[in-house]
Amino acid sequence: MKLSAIGYQLSAVLMLAGSPLAAQTSLSIYRDGRVVVRRMLPQALQQGRNNLTLRLEALDPATLFSPDTVVAVMSATARYPSKSADALASAVGETLSFVSAKGDTIRATVVGVDPPQFKLPDGRLLLGSPGTPLFPASVVRTAPEAQIVLDASRARLRTELAYVAQGVTWEALYQVILAGARCQVSGTATITSQELRADSAEVQLVAGAIRRTRVARPRPQPNAFMDGARMPLRAATSMATETVEEAVGETHVYQLPGRMSIEPNVPITTALFPRSTTPVAQDLIVPGVLPWRGWIGEASEPNRVPVQVWYTIKRAPKTAFGDRPLPAGTVQLYQADSSGRVQLIGEATNDHTAPREDLRVQSGEAFDVTADRVQTDFNQEQLPAPRRGVPGRQRVTAAYRVTVTNAKSEPVTVEVRESRYGNWKIVESSIPPEKLSSTEMRFRVPVPASGSATLTYTVQIES
Repeated sequence: MKLSAIGYQLSAVLMLAGSPLAAQTSLSIYRDGRVVVRRMLPQALQQGRNNLTLRLEALDPATLFSPDTVVAVMSATARYPSKSADALASAVGETLSFVSAKGDTIRATVVGVDPPQFKLPDGRLLLGSPGTPLFPASVVRTAPEAQIVLDASRARLRTELAYVAQGVTWEALYQVILAGARCQVSGTATITSQELRADSAEVQLVAGAIRRTRVARPRPQPNAFMDGARMPLRAATSMATETVEEAVGETHVYQLPGRMSIEPNVPITTALFPRSTTPVAQDLIVPGVLPWRGWIGEASEPNRVPVQVWYTIKRAPKTAFGDRPLPAGTVQLYQADSSGRVQLIGEATNDHTAPREDLRVQSGEAFDVTADRVQTDFNQEQLPAPRRGVPGRQRVTAAYRVTVTNAKSEPVTVEVRESRYGNWKIVESSIPPEKLSSTEMRFRVPVPASGSATLTYTVQIES
């Protein structure tokens, strides 16, 4: 029997989740709440125009299209589950029953909604609701409804549709358990839906800096994502056991294993990669004192400066952890105490990290290693102009002393850094500086256990 596409209703077909013709849903979830919804529906299309009435939750009709190259969307109208005002507007001219505050039932005819006007059986008019209305099913829309006109250049056995919805976010979190020079790393992605629901959906997570220019329309009221009733989970399962990643354009897409059931306010966590063991290195860094731009001033008061704690987590090539791009997220660092209980010792954010690029994060500040910096000398002089017609130059020379104290029972090495934009140099220092870049110098200061060490250096700046 030939299926007509005109006026075809999908609700009965969608309930047949165990059937090979059941609707299939695929979701691509973005960190900013956008969701690309792809639906494969068991709706046959005839060649030419097809008028469909479908249940598509949170449909923004402006974003609707068909991935099928022979099918074009000609028009789409989205209607969402009825609110009380919507149902009253649909019932203008009809007589409804109203339940009063006392529990009595009153009959009245809806004359108008804005302003509210109701006519009682004796002909009198009420300019306010006589109670809570009891609506007939004919004026209440219980599920989202979309009226769509598709044009197919060839007949199709099924209908492919895609659109952008809102209301689901995800975040990446990495747990790093430190054990000396090595650590164990695991990573998870947690999906949280604010409004949408999906049963047995294929899910991808998209990571990358994806620009957003279109202002999303107001979100509809939450309801079942698939249709008016929840589809059984037996619809389909996947044999995949690990998250699979691939690059698409300038983004990375993570295909989660199996099929997932997403419910509002029910977070779901899944592993991004197998737990891995890899080398790790800790750095203690005293940041620079010079203003990055602008002129350095005179300051003779000692200044307690933080000693930052940084970790570099190695990502070797040809490993599951090293070859996989890591989406931006949160890194939590743990270390076991003397009784073997892991303690949270640091937390940081990480940017998107390309494959085989080491993961470097600042976890906090040191407790037992402190640093004091004081400016010990300052001189400002005017230099002659190099040639006539050129303004003279100014030179500032500043000397500093940095005292690092270590209360630990083992020695440490602390990096004292200076960085500045412009024409500057270290002219004298008690420890030779290492040039990291055109704007940054580093001093490696060894500090004995339960002791202290002092670094002195002089910076010269010209403008």
